[in-house]
Amino acid sequence: MDLNLSGKCALVTGGSSGLGMAITKRLAEEGACVAASYNLKEKEAKQFIESLNIRLGTKCVAVKADLQNKNDLNHLFDVSCKQLGKIDILINNAGIWPSSYVKDMQEKDFEKTIAIDLEAPFLLCKKMINHLILRKSKGKILNVTSQAAFCGSTTGHAHYAAAKGGLVSFTISLAREAAQYGINCNCIAPGIMMTPMMADVMSSVKQREYYKSRIPLGRIAQPDEVASAVLFLVSDKSDYITGATIDVSGGMLMR
Repeated sequence: MDLNLSGKCALVTGGSSGLGMAITKRLAEEGACVAASYNLKEKEAKQFIESLNIRLGTKCVAVKADLQNKNDLNHLFDVSCKQLGKIDILINNAGIWPSSYVKDMQEKDFEKTIAIDLEAPFLLCKKMINHLILRKSKGKILNVTSQAAFCGSTTGHAHYAAAKGGLVSFTISLAREAAQYGINCNCIAPGIMMTPMMADVMSSVKQREYYKSRIPLGRIAQPDEVASAVLFLVSDKSDYITGATIDVSGGMLMR
């Protein structure tokens, strides 16, 4: 299927590791230019981006940003736009998944989770909407949420679930506002994936089996499987979809 992504320019937060890496790679393979944000592991991020440019002849860039820092968020969007020339697609992928039950949860940990998983997407969406309106151009916004947004958490991630639940309702509201400008805003809700964020959990056989037992398809997803759904939602093939959340959880989330 031709997704018509050649010549499109995308900004992917957390685009050099985990799901974000898979998304960046797939976008570049479809001919898109990509700005991938990173915060840590600068050497690895730049090597990944350089490898894409060499292999595919694309124009991809790595941009450092701390998503808790509002100045960094503005810098991320502005530098990405300057280096690529425009932004057609925004994918708010980056997130954190700290662990603490509410009775023990530190306020600073709750606030950090909200800042990175909810407030940063809001600020980048605002920048994106105004950028597209100024250009009088259609565009796509895709926010990565989670099955926890709908089911809550039973394993000490209430702050994460709260942020992701807020992101879903925010995206629906944004979709209603932005539709008049030809801007599609959607979410994707993954379940459990084999990513660095899950590395500690997946190192335990007992934990792996616990999570697998909750997935009707009986296995944990690879990031590339989720990236396939992301690419569809930011392509021309999804032009009549907005305000939706697509579940890619192996049946962990069924609605």
